[in-house]
Amino acid sequence: VMPFDLSRTTHVFDDQADGGLQTITANDPSDTAQIYLIRDHLADLANRFARGNFADQAWLHGMDMPGLAELSAGYKKLKLTYQVLANGASLKLTSDDPAIVIAIHKYFAAQRSDHAAHGAMHHH
Repeated sequence: VMPFDLSRTTHVFDDQADGGLQTITANDPSDTAQIYLIRDHLADLANRFARGNFADQAWLHGMDMPGLAELSAGYKKLKLTYQVLANGASLKLTSDDPAIVIAIHKYFAAQRSDHAAHGAMHHH
């Protein structure tokens, strides 16, 4: 399901006061294939989230993934900022609504624990 190789990329989910910042970078700056896949994936996520489409996250992590229901319901209050980085990309999720900010933090925490638990098993 992940379009890139988790062993060749680094995923960071940073909580911020108004939401959070997801950053994915290739471990090797010359690995242009992974960098392209990362950018494509995060740009796609930004487009989906902007439309309130969290189906992939639900399918990957389960519908009961913390934060997902709130983000799906309140997606119009979600601000998404996609940014290209030298060796990858980032997607910032922010909101003026404290409930959505809490949902982002829950979602990020779940992502962090999922990546820690399954990172080694996701090689396709």
